[in-house]
Amino acid sequence: MSGLLEGKRLLVTGVITDASIAFSVAKVAQESGAEIVLTGYGRMSLVERIAKRLPKPAPVIELDVTDEEQLASLPDHVRKHVDGLDGIVHSIAFGPQSVLGGEFLNAGWEDVSKALQVSTFSYKSLATACLPLMPDGGSIVGLTFDATLAWPVYDWMGVAKAGLESASRYLALHLGPKGIRSNLVSAGPLRTMAAKSIPGFEKFEEAWVERSPLGWDLDDAEPAARAVCALLSDWFPATSGEVIHVDGGFHAVGT
Repeated sequence: MSGLLEGKRLLVTGVITDASIAFSVAKVAQESGAEIVLTGYGRMSLVERIAKRLPKPAPVIELDVTDEEQLASLPDHVRKHVDGLDGIVHSIAFGPQSVLGGEFLNAGWEDVSKALQVSTFSYKSLATACLPLMPDGGSIVGLTFDATLAWPVYDWMGVAKAGLESASRYLALHLGPKGIRSNLVSAGPLRTMAAKSIPGFEKFEEAWVERSPLGWDLDDAEPAARAVCALLSDWFPATSGEVIHVDGGFHAVGT
């Protein structure tokens, strides 16, 4: 991977702990030559502390993707650290407990709409906010969880991911003329902080470990991170609107 992203300027969202997929993306990207700027939300002191564990400390910008003022000011904050962007990583998702854990029929619109805004609409919001930083094109990569099926306990977050996958295709359509690609990486289950907040998540873990043709390590985010970095590089110049599975081959096999 050395040199794959040499000279690339990347904005990486979603780092919470060093178990986050986004942290692995930032780490692999730095090792591949990229210059990284991170965004954080809520626990800024924690994100700043985790950022120091990267091969090179990375600046952290506070960003609430539901706050229009923060989105509008994002380009100015990014320019304090880099003069533009070549790539963006969207690793943001949130759903209140009421939309998960088998509560699909009981969840109300107020909570569902929050999940959709943060997990789906924010992909478009982040992309459009960063357009002034990408006059020469680039790559946007998001993280999803296979939304082609209905998964136990995932409920409205599965709907949100289906919306994210559709939104990525529409971004590919509308940003293609600007030279900007939009793709997603569909990672298998990993023991991240987000996963631990999903009631019954162990059902995913057991199935993946047992059935993935290549096997699956629940604690290793690097395979997903490498796929993200590959899509951020110049090696996929004509690929957009795609969902790349990094799940040990689980999606390709039957029960």
